[in-house]
Amino acid sequence: TCRQLNRFPVPPWRNWVLGHTGMAQSTEQGLQQVDELVRRFRGGCLWWALPWLPVLRLFHPSTLRPLLSASALGAPRTGWVSPPGEGLLLSRGQRWVRHRRLLSPAFHGDVIRGYVGVFNQSTRVLLAKWGAAASGGPVGLEVLQPLSLLTLDTLQKCIFSHESHCQEKRSEYIQAILELSSLVVRRQHRPLLHPWWLYHLSADGRRFARACDTVHAFTADVVRHRRRALGQGGHQDRPGDHQGRRRDFIDLLLLAKDEDGNTLSDEDIAAEADTFMFEGHDTTASGLAWLFYNLAGHPEHQERCRREVRELLAGRDTQDIEWEDLSQLPFTTMCIKESLRLHPPVTAVSRRCTQDVALSDGRVIPKGIICLMSIYGTHHNPELWPDPEVYNPLRFSPENTKTRCPSSFIPFSSGPRNCIGQSFAMAEMKVVAALTLSRFRLRRDPARPPPSRAPELVLRARHGLWLLLEPL
Repeated sequence: TCRQLNRFPVPPWRNWVLGHTGMAQSTEQGLQQVDELVRRFRGGCLWWALPWLPVLRLFHPSTLRPLLSASALGAPRTGWVSPPGEGLLLSRGQRWVRHRRLLSPAFHGDVIRGYVGVFNQSTRVLLAKWGAAASGGPVGLEVLQPLSLLTLDTLQKCIFSHESHCQEKRSEYIQAILELSSLVVRRQHRPLLHPWWLYHLSADGRRFARACDTVHAFTADVVRHRRRALGQGGHQDRPGDHQGRRRDFIDLLLLAKDEDGNTLSDEDIAAEADTFMFEGHDTTASGLAWLFYNLAGHPEHQERCRREVRELLAGRDTQDIEWEDLSQLPFTTMCIKESLRLHPPVTAVSRRCTQDVALSDGRVIPKGIICLMSIYGTHHNPELWPDPEVYNPLRFSPENTKTRCPSSFIPFSSGPRNCIGQSFAMAEMKVVAALTLSRFRLRRDPARPPPSRAPELVLRARHGLWLLLEPL
């Protein structure tokens, strides 16, 4: 193993005892450090996260492709970032294979088509609030927090068919989800609390347990009642119909069967629903917030998106975005993708090799090694993206995309373990962006300094993302 690892370059470290301990930070300076590593070690480097823990940090398709496409890989058990339940994100082996196969139909285009009305409905609630705040003219607002509530509102409707009105009033369940996210980030920065036995003894650990209990109780109750209704109704194809509502995520998982006719247990369904809520709201909200920030700094691109939306909606009785419209917003889609490149919501994903992985240059990643696949580093690699710090949506024009390696743009990861909800997220982002740009002009606030990026569970800004919103 040592001989194989020695073929990877090692950045300067503290000393031979400490290695790189404490040198990686979840701060603006930490991202600038990644930029420097990418410039110096274009394919990747060996990082001693602890004196006894080697980690390969990778940021080029030549090193990423074999890992992304390999089936013999699993996510390492970083228990201190675990969501409330072992869903698809952290499961491994045959459990992961079975669950992935059973969950895939729940994210089919025909299912997402039915959610577009929900995307419109939730977005209009937020835009009404912003409209009231800006009734006297342009107003400065922090956008990430309300966008998080929007995505949580949407997810509750799509997963549970539950109307919590969380954008307008406090919801115990939604507050528990938000608290879990906050507590996981706090724990990330406190290594002494990483061991579960110590964490459970702390005040934060007790708060985490209470929030988990709230989330689990809500989800278990929905699954239990829906299972009972399914058994009583006998409608094996569409359990939601007899209640006068659309099929939701819970319905689809209750009906899911593998090739042997086996179904998911109530506990499995609850774990997947909790994971979707926990992981799905912040990532989409982060992507939207940074999209609005980038468009606010490039009014020419913002105006072109607005024209595209207005031409699409011209002459209609309704101003809702429909499923068929999503493919008719090519420039808006290019802007979203370029924002996901420049500010990826998830900056890195990790894998632990369960067997040796051979690279194209003859090097081998040894079995058991943790690989930190830097999405941010890959998206900012000057070998792949000339002038990587420049926001240029034309990078994603059809002619430019045609010649680019697919593994150079991986906001949703790639390969067998890619994000199963990426089509859902992209559809929601298009609807929210189109409706927002048709109602407001976005500008950066010259009175505020540039945001200090914070790569936590998702990419945030240290003091929030503030924009000026001007009603149109």
